[in-house]
Amino acid sequence: MSKYVKNLLTDEVKRRWQGVENALLVSVAGLDAVRNSQLRQKLRGKNISLLLVKNSIARRASEGTPLAAAFEQMEGSLAVVWGGEDIVSLAKEVAALAGDKQFAPFAPRGGVMDGGRLTAEQVTAVSKWPSRQEQLSIVAGQILSPGAILASQLTSVGGALVSQIQQKAEGEEDAAEAGATADGAGEASSAAAEGAAEAPSA
Repeated sequence: MSKYVKNLLTDEVKRRWQGVENALLVSVAGLDAVRNSQLRQKLRGKNISLLLVKNSIARRASEGTPLAAAFEQMEGSLAVVWGGEDIVSLAKEVAALAGDKQFAPFAPRGGVMDGGRLTAEQVTAVSKWPSRQEQLSIVAGQILSPGAILASQLTSVGGALVSQIQQKAEGEEDAAEAGATADGAGEASSAAAEGAAEAPSA
């Protein structure tokens, strides 16, 4: 490969990696054309890019960028993947594909996260972290939980108060009814006594 062609390839790779800070290296050796195409299609569906590139060109293209650490101690041709929601979701997708026999021997080889180099084992470890969406869900749950507890306590106190007021009102109604019954009985008794008093003696 001439120096001119190498420079063109390096510039193209550099252009594609512009603004990329996190990426993973994977092995696609042994995949036939059909499975390679299926793999790329799966990754595109998750907004993930895959680029097969020689290590020497990758080193030159990533020089002075956060991706440079990924290519330390690497040799030969590499497949680089980047994109997705975040580095965790990217690692999760790589780990899932590595566990799919359809794409064997696809496997993680390393990568870079926040400027630090990752080994293949560390990529697998990162894949087990909660993703950004899962973290947001956890945080939202933690924020909403105290509010739900407070609302429950307020509702509980309000419910108890309403219940007490209702019981008191029912008690007063019962007392009023009892008083009315007693008054009625007293009036009837007085009327009977008066009737007996007015009746002529035989």
